[in-house]
Parts: sequence; C-alpha cells; structure tokens
Amino acid sequence: MENYPVSRRMAWGLGEISEFTGLSLAFIRNEVRAGRLPVRRFGRRVLVRDEDLKLYLDQGSDPADLQEAEPK
Repeated sequence: MENYPVSRRMAWGLGEISEFTGLSLAFIRNEVRAGRLPVRRFGRRVLVRDEDLKLYLDQGSDPADLQEAEPK
C-alpha cells in the first residue's frame, strides 16, 4: 500500500478549487457571488477556508438552483 502525503491546508484559491474538483472557475465564482461558498478576501486574493470547502462539497448543489440556471 502506497502512502500519499496529506496536506493540512488552511485555505484554497478559487483556481485551485477548480483544478482539484473539476468544477469550472466560472461556476465556482458564481457560487461565491450567490453566497453558497463563503470566502475570505485578502487584498485581491480570494481564499476559501478548508473547512468551508469540505462543508460545501458535502452539501452539493440544490436541484432547484440547477433548474433555474438552465437555459430556456
């Protein structure tokens, strides 16, 4: 069995979240704007705390929100 290093990150940039989850950067930015993904701002840098990201990923998207976003 191979051991993988475990990183104890405190926060993630939006681009990093996009890269690691496969969600588009535009989608993640929309989630931030909608208030579904809490962020902390440090100057121009926008970070998501690791705990907030895990909670967001555990909750998933609300199907009603997805229907509203679909083009008609």
